Amino acid sequence: MVRLIKRYGGGSRKLYDTEESRYVSLDEIEGWVRHGQQLKVVDSATGEDVTAQTLAQVIFESHKSGTAMLSTDFLHDAIRRGGQAIGQRVEALQSGVDRLARKAARSLPGAGMSGELETLRHSLTSLEQSIANLESAAARPRAAKGNGTPKAARGRRGGRA
Repeated sequence: MVRLIKRYGGGSRKLYDTEESRYVSLDEIEGWVRHGQQLKVVDSATGEDVTAQTLAQVIFESHKSGTAMLSTDFLHDAIRRGGQAIGQRVEALQSGVDRLARKAARSLPGAGMSGELETLRHSLTSLEQSIANLESAAARPRAAKGNGTPKAARGRRGGRA
């Protein structure tokens, strides 16, 4: 869910969180973004989306306080090429992460054992079928013998009157 923040104009540029019904600081906004919260900041007077400006202000304030979020090289590229620089860097980073994840997955125990797993599944199915056949065969002779009375006892009862 996108959290709506209203920015009130004038010199103060106060930020009002509509979810918690209170004014918030840039530090709080930075914290929310770091924890994955999506934000939309709108100018209260015009309704204009000012999210990008507000997030840029968060970056500016963090650099001003000495905790640089972005390298100087990255900032130069961003100014020269705009959003393209960010997109290219993100794609390069994602590609590197994907390569590392695939390499790590291949090194995990059991990786590449899908053939062996399929053979085990087939063997288990065959074993289950063999057990079912044995159970079925064992049940047939009992049914053929009749009511379970021994043969000698049946002969004595029915023979002489």
